[in-house]
Amino acid sequence: MSAGVIERTLVERLVREALGQRTNGHAPAKATPKLVVNVSARHCHVTQEDLERLFGKGHQLTQAKALYQDGFFAAEETVTMIGPRNRMITGLRILGPCRDHSQVELAFTDSIFLGIDIPVRKSGDIRDTPGCYLMGPAGMIHMQQGVIRHERHVHMGPSDVAHFGVKDGGRINLRVKSDCGAVLEGLLVRMGKGIKLEVHIDTDEGNAVNFAKATGFELFV
Repeated sequence: MSAGVIERTLVERLVREALGQRTNGHAPAKATPKLVVNVSARHCHVTQEDLERLFGKGHQLTQAKALYQDGFFAAEETVTMIGPRNRMITGLRILGPCRDHSQVELAFTDSIFLGIDIPVRKSGDIRDTPGCYLMGPAGMIHMQQGVIRHERHVHMGPSDVAHFGVKDGGRINLRVKSDCGAVLEGLLVRMGKGIKLEVHIDTDEGNAVNFAKATGFELFV
């Protein structure tokens, strides 16, 4: 055996030993996915039909600001929401694109002001929920149902679900580090292809943990 072959074999062995010491004999740990946490302020979603009743025939939503998830946006269009006591929330932002059902998402403090007892629901689950009136520049609609508090949740792609060991429709916890730090339990996992890892909490939850001064976030089962 030549000296050159011996030297190469020695080098390879030394490299394997060095890697073994760094990883304790295990494969290198995968990097933790980038986590984004956003506070979702009150807003609404509307069907194309309801949009035209509010803003006029043929009206299309105008994008004002792109949201973190690709293809979704805050529209320039806003409406006035009228509750059962004729109390109103003005400037309620519509999020696009249009959906197959109309829905209003509020925080509990909003519902108390309006006098509506709203349930905590997954987006789209509007059965047996209270309704309201929405008023736009061209008309008004009466929603028979669809006012909810959207439960805290996390959007995940397939690789994120695998990383955290959860599944679509499962639950995970969020630790918020701040001067009012807390653990928010039981976030709903919503998985989809092409989705970026993102947590949504509402304004009540954001205020409770002093979101503006949060220094870190951690998801854990």
